[in-house]
Amino acid sequence: MISQNSIAQVFETARVEEVIGDFVQLKKAGSNFKGLSPFSDERTPSFMVSPVKQIWKDFSTGKGGNAVTFLMEHEHFTYPEAIKYLAKKYNIDIEETERSDEEKAQQNTKESLYLVSEYANEYFQKILHKTDKGKAIGLSYFKERGFAEATIKKFQLGYALDEWQAFTDEALGKGYKLEFLEQTGLTIVKDQKRFDRFKGRVMFPIHSMSGRVLGFGGRILTNDKKAAKYLNSPESEIYHKSKVLYGLFFAKQTIAKEDNCYLVEGYTDVIQFYQKGVTNVVSSSGTALTSDQIRLINRLTNNITVLFDGDAAGIRASIRGIDLILEQGMNVKVCSFPDGEDPDSFAKTNSLEEITNYLKENAKDFIQFKASLLVKDANNDPIKKAETIREIVNSIAKIPDAIKREVYVQECASIMDISESVLFSTLAQISKKEFQDSSKKFKQQQQKAFEVVKNAEQSKRKIDVQYELERKIIEILMLYGDRKEQFEDLILKEDEATGDLILEPTKHEARVFEKIYLDLQEDEMMFTNDKFRELYYAIVEKLHQEEDFSTKNFINQLDQDSASEVTSILMEDEKYNLHDWERNHIIPKEKEHSVSQLVSQTILSLRCYLIDLKVAEYKNATLNENSDSQAIIEDVKDYVGLKMLLSRKLGKVIG
Repeated sequence: MISQNSIAQVFETARVEEVIGDFVQLKKAGSNFKGLSPFSDERTPSFMVSPVKQIWKDFSTGKGGNAVTFLMEHEHFTYPEAIKYLAKKYNIDIEETERSDEEKAQQNTKESLYLVSEYANEYFQKILHKTDKGKAIGLSYFKERGFAEATIKKFQLGYALDEWQAFTDEALGKGYKLEFLEQTGLTIVKDQKRFDRFKGRVMFPIHSMSGRVLGFGGRILTNDKKAAKYLNSPESEIYHKSKVLYGLFFAKQTIAKEDNCYLVEGYTDVIQFYQKGVTNVVSSSGTALTSDQIRLINRLTNNITVLFDGDAAGIRASIRGIDLILEQGMNVKVCSFPDGEDPDSFAKTNSLEEITNYLKENAKDFIQFKASLLVKDANNDPIKKAETIREIVNSIAKIPDAIKREVYVQECASIMDISESVLFSTLAQISKKEFQDSSKKFKQQQQKAFEVVKNAEQSKRKIDVQYELERKIIEILMLYGDRKEQFEDLILKEDEATGDLILEPTKHEARVFEKIYLDLQEDEMMFTNDKFRELYYAIVEKLHQEEDFSTKNFINQLDQDSASEVTSILMEDEKYNLHDWERNHIIPKEKEHSVSQLVSQTILSLRCYLIDLKVAEYKNATLNENSDSQAIIEDVKDYVGLKMLLSRKLGKVIG
């Protein structure tokens, strides 16, 4: 168990914008940062980070919290794992007590898979560096590939002994369960037999964006034609190859800084480039590029440069991924290497300066590259040329941005020596067909969902006024609870001349939380929402005890559900920044300029609402034959009169 001192130090040191910046490309938006949601597929930013409040909010999914909750949501860390990750990031020494057997037993399956994978990673590295066979076979192979010792350790490369059960026996001896060894794919179980999946292979651990080991790639070192050259971990609860990019953990900061990502095919391509100093490089690990992988890059940059092997087959295989990149609205360039060369061999034989110059000079816009490649294949055949043009226009049709589409059409017309009008006409036909297809699909879905929607509309709930007002009180307490303000109180009196009830104003200074607490106490107004009631008393207690109330510290001490609720309340107004309202001449009112007025209006609104409830209650009571109708009518008149006075104060009109 981690000590409270260590947890407090982590919370005090960690900066939410720095932590999230490792996973999401953030851009300045006033005093905040905004970016694309890492939890949903979107092209318009709905993700907001507040450095002042040290919280974040994802408006597309409703998720929010602090640095720790982000790691728990994004990386699926447990609370202790998130604390340890932040401690490592900020070089904080963790004080930890030994966990009990019961606590160890409570680890869930996913965590067990992570622990097994991390143990395997350490084991394979130990075999590579500490055993004679590892040094003679595995380490010598890596060094023959041109990898320096520091690079080998950086990427945590390893070696699996060429023995049937060496790893499995070692892991079982250390107390790791066979079921988790099998689920990660490290051990293959057949009947009563069990053996190592990666025996006799050099090992490439595959990391998550935060550095956790998800799985492995293993390369065979013999010329066994029956065995696959590369073997990957199978799909598991923690490893989904279509959602992982090799090297992203090491490349993410440079990708964001350089605002560009180099995409290669294999593990060694990534490592060789990284070793030479081109560190913003990732690989799809030999699998076809997927939309999920592209979205991972899109969180960090909008620019991808795809690096192809020199052979035609490699180019053909990889070029199919370009349309997927375009569909995500990203900018894509393409660079191929000379015949017989791949990123690995090219980086090995060239200096950093030569590599960067080559990439700069040879990286072409996708349309130039695709056109030159397809024109070469067409070889002056009119029919093939027409097919080539249609294929290029098909790619252009994938681009969601209309301006970009038009620019690419003009460029294609120039390269292919064809009129723009023909290309625009072809583009329109493709777009029309796609629209008709999607429209047909939508109508089918709409028809199926019609009854559900109809029923949902009929049962649409009214706005819960009391819920919204209680939520507003929590927001005011969190933002301004410790501020001193001039308040105008209203004392209910009887007019000496007319005998009517009047509200006489009186001014006094008080802290915001004291004003709210006393007003609610005086009118015996209670929170009906359990979560808000719990938060209300917790905030008031903190404000009463601490002279310098810290929103950040308060949120950090809450449980995950409460922290998420408070974050949602505090970040509600940041929607203004997301949509650039001020640029469109819509100026949201600054609450800071009228806190006392905001407090008074909120409390008065709650009083009016509760009066309405009371009046409705009395009206129902008159239906009871045994009730004193005349007394009830008098009470109702008093309440209605009081509400009219309060409503005038609010500047409202009674309906």
